[in-house]
Amino acid sequence: MKFQDLILERQSVRKYQAKAVEEEKLRLCLEAARLAPSASNSQPWTFVVVNDPALLQQLAPLTSGPLKTFNLFVDQAPVVVALVLEKPKLLTELGGRLKKKEFPLMDIGIAAEHFCLQATELGLGTCMLGWFDEAGVKKLLQIPKNKTLALLITLGYPPEDYRLRKKIRKSFEEVVRFNGY
Repeated sequence: MKFQDLILERQSVRKYQAKAVEEEKLRLCLEAARLAPSASNSQPWTFVVVNDPALLQQLAPLTSGPLKTFNLFVDQAPVVVALVLEKPKLLTELGGRLKKKEFPLMDIGIAAEHFCLQATELGLGTCMLGWFDEAGVKKLLQIPKNKTLALLITLGYPPEDYRLRKKIRKSFEEVVRFNGY
């Protein structure tokens, strides 16, 4: 698949088949994320894979929000990956303070998109979740309290009839400037 086609095909999938993700495909997605670039090669991440059905059923309600209206598809996903933010290298941390930039958060975003693009190429669907009960998820997954849970990603096979949605984005002219703002 050409890269441009991969970008156009990747979307947030919010419905999954009751079909397990093969370990080889899961490992390829994790490897793509692991190989992502990061500031000063800090690699400020740990990926916690949740694929135990009983644990997934406990995790799903922790993503639905206080009104139980968000992410109602999570209980269908055969895999959820938690991206835990780790302490970056000292050089990255100092540089971030000087530049007032959150390099580790940028790094997590790059790793997450590597994961999602690899999944798309393999015929899998993903959805990045920013809404979840962080304390509850950390307790359930035994993530130390002093760590930050940056993101959750659902992973699985979308239904056969899941349609590719047209991407609605700002126009090229609205977001691109050459040689100055």
